Amino acid sequence: MMNGVTIGQAAAFVGVTVKTVRHYHKLGLVAEPERDSSGYRRYGSAELLRLVQVRTLAAAGVPLAEIGPLLDADAALFAAALADIERQLTERIEELITRRDTLHRLADGDRALLPDRAVALLERLSGLGFPADEVAATREGWVLARALVPEGFDDYLTHVEHALQDTRFVALIKRAAEAAAWEPDDPRIAELATAVADHFLANPAHLKIVTGLQARTEAATRYKLIALHGEEQGSAAARGVALVETKLRAAGIHIPRPDSY
Repeated sequence: MMNGVTIGQAAAFVGVTVKTVRHYHKLGLVAEPERDSSGYRRYGSAELLRLVQVRTLAAAGVPLAEIGPLLDADAALFAAALADIERQLTERIEELITRRDTLHRLADGDRALLPDRAVALLERLSGLGFPADEVAATREGWVLARALVPEGFDDYLTHVEHALQDTRFVALIKRAAEAAAWEPDDPRIAELATAVADHFLANPAHLKIVTGLQARTEAATRYKLIALHGEEQGSAAARGVALVETKLRAAGIHIPRPDSY
């Protein structure tokens, strides 16, 4: 038997493909052995060892461009380089774990886009007897609120938590949810808007639910997107919101004023 093995045998011994071995040659990671008298390149123990080293580092996630200098470094530099690569791999692992957790949360649409605290509040709304479509609309509104005014969202949730402890407030917003099915010119809308505005003015802590989500920039645009999400222009709900805001502005409460509803 001639000294050394063929490229096919070398690849099989090391656990890679012939194409991969040739790629390593092309990158200069493994020197190409000389041809024997029969014209074949024969891989000896030195070449096989180098192939194993390159394959092992590549499998560990080391970029191919870094393997050559790494193998040629002294022991101290080699150890330092491995420590740096380990740090990079740890960061990648943590990122992948975060992505995996996001995928798990996607199984629950609420938790993918909202923090657990908001999800708990949505469940509380359901427990208080709010219709499923109203809870769904609230969910979507909160997703928008968190995206458009992230700096105020946690405080907003705190205000909602406190307000839901007030049975009068809960009764009012339940009534407002029912009003969405009324005709836009229903006289009860004005009466309900007055009751809601009066409640907010009498309870400044609850009023923060309205005033708390005011962005520092493009306030009117962002406020309108959140306040009227899912409400058709001219609907009973849109009219109710507009009436409440008008009454609050008349009382001196600052609320961004969209161009029109």
